[in-house]
Amino acid sequence: MKALIDTADKKSERAFLVGVELKSQTAWDVADSLDELAELANTAGVAVVGQGTQRLEAPHSGTFIGAGKAEEFAKAAKEANADTVLFDEELSGAQARNLEEIFGAKVIDRTALILDIFAQRARTREGKLQVELAQLQYLMPRLTRYWTHLSRQRGSTGSIGGEGESQLEADRRKTQERIDKIRNELTTVRRQRSTQREGRQRHQWPLASIVGYTNAGKSTLLNALTGSEVLAEDMLFATLDPTTRRLRLPSNQNVLLSDTVGFIRKLPHGLVEAFKATLEEVVEADLLIHVVDTSHPNAPQQMDAVNAVLADIGVQEKPTLMVFNKIDKPGATEMAAMYCQQFPKAVAVSARKKQGFETLFAELGAMLKPIREFVEIRIPHHEQKVMSRLHSVAQVVEQDYSGEVACFRVRIPPYLRHEFEPYLISSHDGD
Repeated sequence: MKALIDTADKKSERAFLVGVELKSQTAWDVADSLDELAELANTAGVAVVGQGTQRLEAPHSGTFIGAGKAEEFAKAAKEANADTVLFDEELSGAQARNLEEIFGAKVIDRTALILDIFAQRARTREGKLQVELAQLQYLMPRLTRYWTHLSRQRGSTGSIGGEGESQLEADRRKTQERIDKIRNELTTVRRQRSTQREGRQRHQWPLASIVGYTNAGKSTLLNALTGSEVLAEDMLFATLDPTTRRLRLPSNQNVLLSDTVGFIRKLPHGLVEAFKATLEEVVEADLLIHVVDTSHPNAPQQMDAVNAVLADIGVQEKPTLMVFNKIDKPGATEMAAMYCQQFPKAVAVSARKKQGFETLFAELGAMLKPIREFVEIRIPHHEQKVMSRLHSVAQVVEQDYSGEVACFRVRIPPYLRHEFEPYLISSHDGD
């Protein structure tokens, strides 16, 4: 089964890209999408040696782009010594098989390429299981493609049978059994995550999930804010597995920050489904931190792509803090200023240079403030340990040491209220 799960030939090094401009698209959309496909190819370790586009009213059932255009592209790919053809659209098993015959090379669609990259990047057992599930779900309707080399002889009853048909059915059974097993294992993962969340809820620590387009700087931001060492590289899908770290704000509020898998346009729906266990961190979050690469020329389209995935998992209405990253790059500061005018409470930062963090901390504290209680506390001057404890865990808004007792107006986490119960004067809900 292992050979069937591989979606890309690791020895392939030269690729010819094929894009399609459908009626609902523009030439600009297709060019931008092909640029991204080239980035995906580079991430997978494949060099792009040429490309072509075809304008269509609707896809052709046999070859997607039409036999004539396929022949034309096949000639160009051969002249460029391409050994792989990458299609920017998802192909059916029959279309891929027909195209491979015309091109005389391996044909891989965008979905298969993304799945292959995810397979290379997954590090934890959970991540590997999720990728394998998505691969198998993609492979299931395409198994026939892998058995065209076997004989398909007509049986005595007139039905089609033979060696190939038997092997195909056997592999379908094995594939479905593996899918069922992985789903059961991921159910166990979800239970473990639920237990972890219950532990967090006992501490009343809010969870903020960092979301954004792949390569927007999410992991760099997590590292800069928390001092962690999550892999952060200038490539698509550098990290897949979720990472959660604690951040202590200047207001003494503890926040759990969770870094999630990057999104992308045309992200395979099956991959979103497979990564539901990981994306539960987003579903359960109190706040979403949407990181945007301000320096990217297509930042608005990337924001739309992220919002589409958020809508797909049902969290588009969650409180969201827009963070426009990479303002250290040429021209990005001006773009960030423009974006910040469009989005209330947005923040412009450079995660790499830790610029704009003071404003970011202030906005995080303000958006998470409702989770804290606003109270008035009076502590005798001789109880220095209690005062020290208050300063270490609470956000002190006002303090007055002039009277017989020290008076404080503070915001404290609900789970710490019992520590200061003897000193509480009043509570100000909604202050």
